[in-house]
Amino acid sequence: MELDAFGLGVAALLLIVAALYASVGHAGASGYLAVMALVGIAPAVMKPTALVLNVVVALIATYKFYRVGSFSWRLFLLLSVAAVPLAYVGGSISLPSHIYKPLVGLVLIYAAFKSFSTAKQASQYSVREANWPILVVAGGLLGFLSGLTGVGGGIFLSPLLLFLRWAPVKVISGVAAAFILLNSISGLAGAAREPLHIQPVLPLWAIAVVIGGYVGAEYGSKRLGNPAIQRLLALVLLVAGAKMMATA
Repeated sequence: MELDAFGLGVAALLLIVAALYASVGHAGASGYLAVMALVGIAPAVMKPTALVLNVVVALIATYKFYRVGSFSWRLFLLLSVAAVPLAYVGGSISLPSHIYKPLVGLVLIYAAFKSFSTAKQASQYSVREANWPILVVAGGLLGFLSGLTGVGGGIFLSPLLLFLRWAPVKVISGVAAAFILLNSISGLAGAAREPLHIQPVLPLWAIAVVIGGYVGAEYGSKRLGNPAIQRLLALVLLVAGAKMMATA
């Protein structure tokens, strides 16, 4: 592993992204994709790299949120039953650059919109009974999208559960973290059916996201996120998404 200014600079950005995402129970794949898009990393490298980093941070976030009781086994199992096999299927599909870039660009723009629109999301509301068929179907669709693009699905799952009010905010964060973890592992396994294109500096980036993920999850499992931070994150995602679309 050869260290240079490029690798260290990207590591610093990834550390910040991991901390921000882990604070709300996410592993940060859309943020990692945004960073890699902004610095010009090849699409073939982006997907497996994002999934590897996702596994690392999602594991930390899952542990932190589960430890403080912010978790629901029922929600998690219903969401995962179809998600895991379909994440594997999605991960095994390698899209050409001219399709992958616009698709990821749309995902990043969506993530930017949700990050901005939920910056002031109310943390207190009446929880409703979850509809299990919708959970199974939604989990399957998000699992497939997760494996296909290299995101963990949390940027779609959390807004859905918040909108439907099927769990308290912190429970949603804990469930999202575990959901992302399983999807990322399954998607990576699917992608590994073909030789993976991995950055040589990936171990350094993994260390960076471990540090960021630990700090973010420690903070987020005990208190809610900062609206200003979410808005800043939305801006970064929007710029990266626009770049992916423009260079497709």
